Amino acid sequence: MNVLINDVRYYVETKGNGFPLMLLHGFTGNSTTWAPFYDVWGKHSRLIIPDIIGHGKTDSPTDPDRYKIEKVARDLAAILDELQIVQVDILGYSMGGRLALTFAIMFPGRVRRLILESASPGLATVAERANRRMKDAELANFIMDQGIKSFVDYWEEIPLFASLKRLPIEKRIDIRQQRLGNSPVGLANSLLGMGTGSQPSWWEHLDQLKCEVLLLTGKEDKKFCQIAQAMLPKLNKASLIEFENSGHTIHVENCEKFGRIVSDFVTK
Repeated sequence: MNVLINDVRYYVETKGNGFPLMLLHGFTGNSTTWAPFYDVWGKHSRLIIPDIIGHGKTDSPTDPDRYKIEKVARDLAAILDELQIVQVDILGYSMGGRLALTFAIMFPGRVRRLILESASPGLATVAERANRRMKDAELANFIMDQGIKSFVDYWEEIPLFASLKRLPIEKRIDIRQQRLGNSPVGLANSLLGMGTGSQPSWWEHLDQLKCEVLLLTGKEDKKFCQIAQAMLPKLNKASLIEFENSGHTIHVENCEKFGRIVSDFVTK
């Protein structure tokens, strides 16, 4: 379905029945990220699966300011209002995890359980954020100057996704084709407006969360394992699971176990 939210046309898939579970994909992804889990999770949850602004079939506005993570969190709240949903469980991966955490902090009463896969609360210091904004601006310029294919060629080779090279070639082609389907303007503005350097640091807000939180990381993704381990003591009701033989994209690399753990967490 398409729904107009604050002058942006969002594409939102809905599947299944039960307590609502909103699924938020990562940067360069779209709602099809979660398609392998529809049948299993749809048996116990009503799945709400938007294409995040700038991705997939959702609009890609030309103003980077429209992509600010707080504005996008408000868009999610409006989508839930449109669907007459008061409270949800949320699963967010990477960029979608930062957005899920932002939503939970801004709308604490609307989140029952929060699952963060390979996600972070942002960067702690002003200097770190400034440095990251500069790098994201360079990458955004690269996308606009060189085009989506050159960017995806580059993106596939960054160390964060090294473990994906173990996947069967057919799966890697599927991921590549999905990435290539995104809008250059949407991806560039996502980096500028919703990048880790542009969002607020939520580190000092983690203790405000009252909902149950599940942190998921791949053991080969050392950076995000360290981030999750640092988050854990700051959260009130949280647990951490580290997946063997997985990097950043656990939902792809260890699909069956990932799906089972999410099901167990939202149905317990």
